[in-house]
Amino acid sequence: MTGERVERSLTGLLEDADGLRAVDDTTPGATVALLEYLLAICYASGTYPATDTEWQDWVEQGHSLAEAAKWLAEQPDGEWDLFHPTEPLGQNALLAPFLDRHGAGPAQLVIERVGDYNQFFDHHHLEHPTPLPAAEAFRAMLTQHVYAPAGRARISGKETLGPTITNLAIGRLSSRIRVVALGSTLGETLRLNLTPCADGPGEFNRSWTAGTTERRGFRTKPDGRPVSGPADLHSHLGRSILMRPVAIPGAGTEAHEPAVDRVLVGAGELLALRRPQLQDVVYASTAEGKTKPLWASASRAFWRDAHALYAAVKDARRPDDARQSVNLYERLARFPGPDDPHGPDSPPVRGIKLWAVGLVAKQTTAITWVSGVYPFAPGLGATLHRASKGGSEVAEYVATGLGKAAYAAWEIAYPNPKPSDKAGQIARFDVRWQHWEAAEDPFNLLLERTASGEQVDECLLDYASTLASNAAEFLAKSLDSLPRNSRGFQARAAARRRFESELASRKAPAQLQGEDA
Repeated sequence: MTGERVERSLTGLLEDADGLRAVDDTTPGATVALLEYLLAICYASGTYPATDTEWQDWVEQGHSLAEAAKWLAEQPDGEWDLFHPTEPLGQNALLAPFLDRHGAGPAQLVIERVGDYNQFFDHHHLEHPTPLPAAEAFRAMLTQHVYAPAGRARISGKETLGPTITNLAIGRLSSRIRVVALGSTLGETLRLNLTPCADGPGEFNRSWTAGTTERRGFRTKPDGRPVSGPADLHSHLGRSILMRPVAIPGAGTEAHEPAVDRVLVGAGELLALRRPQLQDVVYASTAEGKTKPLWASASRAFWRDAHALYAAVKDARRPDDARQSVNLYERLARFPGPDDPHGPDSPPVRGIKLWAVGLVAKQTTAITWVSGVYPFAPGLGATLHRASKGGSEVAEYVATGLGKAAYAAWEIAYPNPKPSDKAGQIARFDVRWQHWEAAEDPFNLLLERTASGEQVDECLLDYASTLASNAAEFLAKSLDSLPRNSRGFQARAAARRRFESELASRKAPAQLQGEDA
C-alpha cells in the first residue's frame, strides 16, 4: 500500500486484496465494472456472508478473501479463456460465423470511443484495425456489459441471429447513479459491498454458451429473465460480444502479446430486477414530482444532490423480521458511532466513503462520466445529511442571488435591448457558472470536517461565509467590464445591492447571515 500503480491479474487482486488500496481503471465506469466482476467471483466461489450479522463481522474483522482467490486459481484455464472457440469468457460464440464480415474495429468495444451506435451513421473510426491489447479489451467488455447505452447495433439482424439483435437495451447501471462503499483497502471495499445471501449465489455467467442459464433468442424481443442470485447479477451479459484475437509484438521477453483486432457487438440479456437486487439505489424526485433512482446529469454537478446518499442512511429502517432483506445504507447505519453506549470506544470501521458513479448519455451517445466521493462516519448519518442538505441549499440560494444581480445590472446597462440580444447580454454579468465550479471544494471540506466530528453548525457557517465571499468577488469582476460612466456606476451599484439584499433576506438560509439554522 505504497500508493504506486501495479498490475495484477484477477487472481492477484483477490490474493492481495487487503494489501491493495483500490482498483483503478481509465474511467470511473470501467473501475465499477471491474469491481462488479470481482464481486461476482466472490459469490461464485462461496466467499460471501450469509446474514447481515455475519456481514458486519466480516467487515469489522477483515474476513479474508483468500478462498475466492484459491477458487479462481483452481479453475481450468480453458474456462477463463477470452478467445476460447466455443465458450469465450464473457462473450457470445454464436456470433462467430458473422464476425469477419459484420465486425468492426476494436474501437467499437470502448464506450467512450464509439459515439452514436446507429448503424446508418458514417463511422470510419470504428473500422480502424489498430489492435487493442487483450487486457484492455477485457475491461472494455466488462464496461459494455454494465454501462452500455441503448441504441441500434452495427450488425445486420437479417443476416445474423435475428432482427432483435440490433436493438441494444440500456445497460443495468446506465440510467442511474451506482453507489459503492469504499473502504481503506480493496478487500474492505469488496466486503462492504458483498450483499448477504442465504439462498445461494446463483450461476456465474462465464459465457453465453456455458452453464445452465437459458439465454434469450433474437427472433422476438423477450421479457427480462429473473436473476438467480448475486453471482448472476454482477456477471450478467448485457451485450452479445465476440472478439477476434490477433498477436502483436510484446515488450520485454515476450515475443507476442494477445490483442483484439475485430469485434462484433449486439443485444444481450434482459434482466427483471427486484428491490433486493437494487442494494445501492438512492431515489430522488424529478421536476414533475416522480420518484426514480438518482441519475447523472451533465448540467447539474452530483455533489448538489449528495444529501440523498446521507438521507438513505439517516432514514434507514431496522427490519421487524431478521429474515427481511436490508440494503447497503441500512447495513452501514448499523455500525455503532463514537457516542453509541452499546458500541466500542471508537467506531469499528474507519475511512469508509460513498463513491457515486454515473454515465451521462444523450440518446445513444455517451457524453461523460460523473463521479464523486463523499465521507461516511458510523453514527453520523443524520449529521452528514444535515451538513450536505444545508450546504446544497446555501449554494443554491447564492446562485439565485447571483442570477438576480446579473439581471439588475443588465436592466441599467442595456436600456433598449433587442429581445434576441437579451440572453447574451445578461450572460455578460451572470457568474453562476463560476460559483458552481468554485463551490465544490468548500462543500467537500464541509463534509470532511463534519465526518471528523466537528460541530456541524460551525462548519456550515464557515462554508456559507466562503461561498458568499467568493460569489461577491466573481460578481465584482464581471462588473469591471462596465464603462466608467454614470450608467456603468449605476449598473454596478444596482447589481451589488441586489446581491447583498438577497443574502440578507429573511428567505435566505440562516448561515448566510451568520446564524445557526
